[in-house]
Amino acid sequence: MNFKINQIAVLLVLGGVIVACSGNEKENQSIKEAAVPVTVGSVSTQATNYITTSGQVTSKETAVISTRVMGFVTGFKVKVGDKVKKGQLLVTISNGDILAKRAQAQAMITEAETALKDAKKDYERYEELYKQKSASAKEFENITLHYNSVKVKVEAAHQMKNEADAMLIYTNLTTPFSGVVTQRNLDEGSLANPGMPILMVEQVGSYEVRASVSEADIASIKTGMVAELEVKSTGKRYSGKIAEVSTSSQYSGGQYFIKISLPSQQELFSGMYVNVAIPIANAKTNENNILIPASALIYKDQLVGIYTISESNKALLHWLKIGKSTGDKVEVLSGLNADEKFILQSEGRLYNGASVSVK
Repeated sequence: MNFKINQIAVLLVLGGVIVACSGNEKENQSIKEAAVPVTVGSVSTQATNYITTSGQVTSKETAVISTRVMGFVTGFKVKVGDKVKKGQLLVTISNGDILAKRAQAQAMITEAETALKDAKKDYERYEELYKQKSASAKEFENITLHYNSVKVKVEAAHQMKNEADAMLIYTNLTTPFSGVVTQRNLDEGSLANPGMPILMVEQVGSYEVRASVSEADIASIKTGMVAELEVKSTGKRYSGKIAEVSTSSQYSGGQYFIKISLPSQQELFSGMYVNVAIPIANAKTNENNILIPASALIYKDQLVGIYTISESNKALLHWLKIGKSTGDKVEVLSGLNADEKFILQSEGRLYNGASVSVK
């Protein structure tokens, strides 16, 4: 009797466990099949083509400060980041040898001018004697040649002094325009050579973007066209106009350089990289371009896809072939139809075949 009672008890316990497991499975199944709330987006089409490239923000005016003389740097009057005004002294270079040459030239001027005074008196005296026929033509000719020779020596001495003065300018380097010091390549006491960059000064607040385009696109770009710009590091967008278009790629590896003017922006800094999109409204296209937000894309290894919604409200993963990027949108070359809707954002984990509910 006790054995039977124990068997019945065991069976009841097992039955309860099975019922509990069955309930948990149903609960898990209901949780697993809970629809994920999603936001749906529509494909946008754009008949306008874009020429896309990348460029770099640069100052419209940039000066590389260097010297034409060889000498030691005796002092820096500014440091990197300092704002400077036009004509402000930046760097001084040793100039003792040039000052010595200048002093020599000044001494030669004094000597030549003294000799010129004597030669002029002799010339005037012989000129009067020649008129009175008291001096021969040969004597007057010789004194005239001597007078002219001394005048030439005076002029040569003055030119030597001018040369020394011109060289002295390159020992006191000033800024050609108002701006900011962005680079320093030497330290005090270093030997500066002719043409060696010492400092770099850039104009503040006046920027442009320098970019390059291929030979297939250069014919479609004209000055005055609008360009859409996106700074890669900050994501901020700006609009500029094409100010200059190069017509030669002989020394640029088959690329044609363009310059895009920008309004004054405090958030921009020289050297920033930007994405450039130039709309070509008159381009001939056979069909509209399919564009989708780049945030909706799914990346797996080298594949790019997007989730769409089936008729039974299931998430379906489509692998795509994408083309050019324009701002925050990407061109879809294949894998998505223009009338298909796609999942833009979800409030849960998505996978191929997951149940979804459109918000």
